[in-house]
Amino acid sequence: MSTTNTSQVNEAPAPWLAHFPITFFGISMGVFGLALALRAAGFAATSGFVTILSLVILVMLYGLYALKVLRYPGQVAEEWKHPVKLSFFPAANISLLMLSLLSQDAFPVFSAGFWIVGAVIQAVLTVVIVSTWISHRAFGPGMLSPAWFIPAVANVIVPLGAVHLGLPEVGWYFFSVGLLFWIILLTLVFNRLIFHDPLPGNLRPTLVILIAPPSVAFLAWMELNGARIDAVAHILFNIGLFFTALVVVQVPALLRLPFAISFWALSFPLAAMTTATFRYAALTGAEGYRVAGFVLLALLVITIVALAMRTTRAALAGEICQPD
Repeated sequence: MSTTNTSQVNEAPAPWLAHFPITFFGISMGVFGLALALRAAGFAATSGFVTILSLVILVMLYGLYALKVLRYPGQVAEEWKHPVKLSFFPAANISLLMLSLLSQDAFPVFSAGFWIVGAVIQAVLTVVIVSTWISHRAFGPGMLSPAWFIPAVANVIVPLGAVHLGLPEVGWYFFSVGLLFWIILLTLVFNRLIFHDPLPGNLRPTLVILIAPPSVAFLAWMELNGARIDAVAHILFNIGLFFTALVVVQVPALLRLPFAISFWALSFPLAAMTTATFRYAALTGAEGYRVAGFVLLALLVITIVALAMRTTRAALAGEICQPD
């Protein structure tokens, strides 16, 4: 009898690990984004501390998801087949690319290595994900959400390190692909938001992702275009401002929703816009934008602290890593 009980215990699944979602990598994206925003604001020491914290979080997430891949490959396959969760797979790679950016000065060799690995993975992921989108599987309008922007955003992050490594042509490739799919997906997402049913509650926070593509594209354009504020730079930055204003209008409704891990979607886009604002202010000399950057930075810090507290509370209450 005791042998049978022991066998049953050994074979019992760990539900929290089986349901550990790929969307958790949105946490590392947000905290790395905060580190980049702090660096852009001139807080180098604080940025360094947050970078170390981000690295610890990323290693933990990589380790836990690797365990999930080994123990519950079926659950991973289900996430890959999911029309929303599929788009979060590049989030794990985006964090690696941001780590590369943050380690450029202190650890240039490691930074180059992180960037090469991240760029190769992103190139493969983009082809595979787009191939999945256009395969025989039918995606209905209700499956579309701003989370689909994540693969596109990942592409325009790659050029931020490409120029630094003397690989501008590689940067142009990723920028071109990212910009193309941002425009395509922007049209599709707005069609879904305007002409179809509203986003379900757990996906509504992904509306904030609208801010990320133009903000990151602006930063990438600055790298590729020799840090010149030209017409394209103005267009990309001001589109980011528009989507920021659009999201601000949605915030009261978002705050009334029950907490979900998808709320971490608020962090990285806000960080990207904060960094873009500081960059724009530095290149134009416009003091008003520098002040706006500090306002956005304060909001970003408050947002991430609030999300961290709420996530901790949800974890202690057993509200996360549960079946959908």
